[in-house]
Amino acid sequence: MSAKGNHNRYEELKKDFEWDIPKYYNFAFDDVDRHAELHPDNTALISIDDSGKKVQKHSFRQLKELSNRFANGLLEMGVEKGDRVMLLVHRLPEWYVAILGMIKVGAIPIPTPNLSVAKDIQYRVEQSKANTFVTDLPNHDKVDEVRDELPSLKNFILIGGEAEKWTSYSEMMKNASSELDREALEKTKSTDPMLIYFTSGTTSYPKMVLHTHSYPIGHTVTAKYVQDLTLDDTIWVIADNGWAKTAWGKLFGQWIVGATVVQQNITGRFSAEKSLQILEDHQINVFCAPPTIYKMMINLDVDKFDLSSLKHTLSAGEPLNPDVIDKWEEYTGLRIYDYYGQTESVALVANYPWMDIKAGSMGKPTPGHIVDVVDDEGNIMPIGEEGHIAVKVKPERPPGIFKEYWRDEETTSEVFHEDWYYTGDKAYKDEDGYFWFVGRADDVIKASGYRIGPFEVESALQEHDAVQENAVIGAPDEIRGKVVKAYVILNEGYEASDELKKELQEHVKKVTAPYKYPRQIDFVDELPKTISGKIRRTELRDDAEKEYLETHENLPY
Repeated sequence: MSAKGNHNRYEELKKDFEWDIPKYYNFAFDDVDRHAELHPDNTALISIDDSGKKVQKHSFRQLKELSNRFANGLLEMGVEKGDRVMLLVHRLPEWYVAILGMIKVGAIPIPTPNLSVAKDIQYRVEQSKANTFVTDLPNHDKVDEVRDELPSLKNFILIGGEAEKWTSYSEMMKNASSELDREALEKTKSTDPMLIYFTSGTTSYPKMVLHTHSYPIGHTVTAKYVQDLTLDDTIWVIADNGWAKTAWGKLFGQWIVGATVVQQNITGRFSAEKSLQILEDHQINVFCAPPTIYKMMINLDVDKFDLSSLKHTLSAGEPLNPDVIDKWEEYTGLRIYDYYGQTESVALVANYPWMDIKAGSMGKPTPGHIVDVVDDEGNIMPIGEEGHIAVKVKPERPPGIFKEYWRDEETTSEVFHEDWYYTGDKAYKDEDGYFWFVGRADDVIKASGYRIGPFEVESALQEHDAVQENAVIGAPDEIRGKVVKAYVILNEGYEASDELKKELQEHVKKVTAPYKYPRQIDFVDELPKTISGKIRRTELRDDAEKEYLETHENLPY
C-alpha cells in the first residue's frame, strides 16, 4: 500500500472510531463468558513451563467454570465488591482464574511483580489496605515475613501447595461450585473501580493507578489495531504477570477479540532458543518482547526454526536498535513495530502494520484518543518543538485512561489539567504527524543551554556492539550546570578503557549531534532497577550528585 493509501486509511479509522461504553460492564462476565457460550472449546490460554515442554491448555468454557469456583470461594471468605486483593503469582493458569474470579465478584485485584521482596509487599498492602492475599508456593515466605505488620489482611490463599495459616487454593476450588449467579451479585458499573497497578517508582515511591471497569474496553484498540489480532490468532507477550504489560498483551483486549494467549513460566535464565522453539511449536501469529530478547534471538541460527506462522512482531518500553530490527526482518521478513503507553493508559501512540514506519518514531495516536504535544498550559506545540505528550480527557475521557492516583489527590491534580492528561513524557511531532520520543519530563537534561533527551543518547549508545545496556542522566557540572553522563554495561568480549570511552563518545556524536555526546561515562556491572525492570534514573542522579558534592568544596550553589 502506498504511503498516501496508508495515511488515508489511518485518517478514516480515526474519524469513524467511536467508543461504546455501556452503563454496566464486567469483562469476565461480558467477554470471557461470552466466548465460553459462543466458542466454548476455543483455546483461550496456553501455559508452558520453564522447560518449554510441559503444556496446559484451557478453553474459554474451562476458564468460565474455574473463575466461577474462585469467585464463590472469595464470597465464602467474605470478600466483597470494592475489597482489594493482592495477586502475586508466577505465570501459571491459576493467575488468570484468580483475576477473573475477582473481577466477577467486583473485588479489586492488585497484580504484583514476582521480583517483589517483603518490603515491597508490605508497602503495597499498607497503601491499598488489601484484605486478601493470593500467592503461590515460591512467594509465600515473603508474605509471611511481614504478615504480622499487616493487620488489614484477613484471608491468605496459597496456590501450588500447603502451608500453616494459608488456605489451600486446591481445597478451596474443590469445595466451591462452578455455577455463579450473576444476578445475585452487585452489578459493576463501567465507572466502578476495577483494578490497581502500582507505578514503577522510577522517580518517587510507587503510586496506586486506579482503573475502572471500562479499562478493558480501552484495550480493544491495543488488540485490534496495534497488535492486529483476530479471533483465530495466537499471541505471546513476554512479561511478568505483575506488570501492566500483561493487561496490555495477555488479558483484556486479547480476550475481547477472542484470541489465544500464550504464557511461559520462566523461572531461571531466559533461553532464546526455547523461545524460538515455542514460536514454532505453537504456531504463534503475534509476538511482543523487549528489544533485549530480540537481540538474544538474532544471535542464534534463526533460520533453523519455522517462524512462518508469525504475521506481526512488536516491542515497547526500551530503545529499539536498528541493527536488531534489520536482522530480525532479514530472518523473518517482519519488521518490529514500536508502540507507546503507560501503566496509566492503554496504547496511545503506535506504528501500525498497514502504515509506513519511520525508524525511531513512536508512530501516530491510536483510534479513540486525541494525543498531542502541548506546553504547560495545554497549548499545542508547533511542529518540531518539544513538549508534553498529553491525552485529551474533556469533554469525554477515553475508557483506557486511569481514573486517578488512588488516595493521592495532589499528584492526580498535577497530571489532569487544562482538559488534558499529562503523561510525564516529552516528545515532538513531525510534519507528517509522527511522534518522536524525547524522554521523561524529569529526565530531560539541560546542558549549556541545550535540552537533551536521554532516550536519544541511550538509543545511540545501544547501537554500538560493545554496549549491552545503558542509562543516561544529567550530572552536575561547575561550568555547564549539567553534562550528559552515561552508565554502560559492556557485552562479553569488551573491556572498560579510556579508548573505548572515546570510541563511544565519537559514536554518539556521529549518530546524534556533537553537543549530545556523554562527557562522562562510567562502566558498571548493573543498573538500579524497579521490580518491574525499569531503570531508576533518579537513583543514578542522586549518586552523581553525591559524587559531585564529595569532590567539590566550593559549590556554585
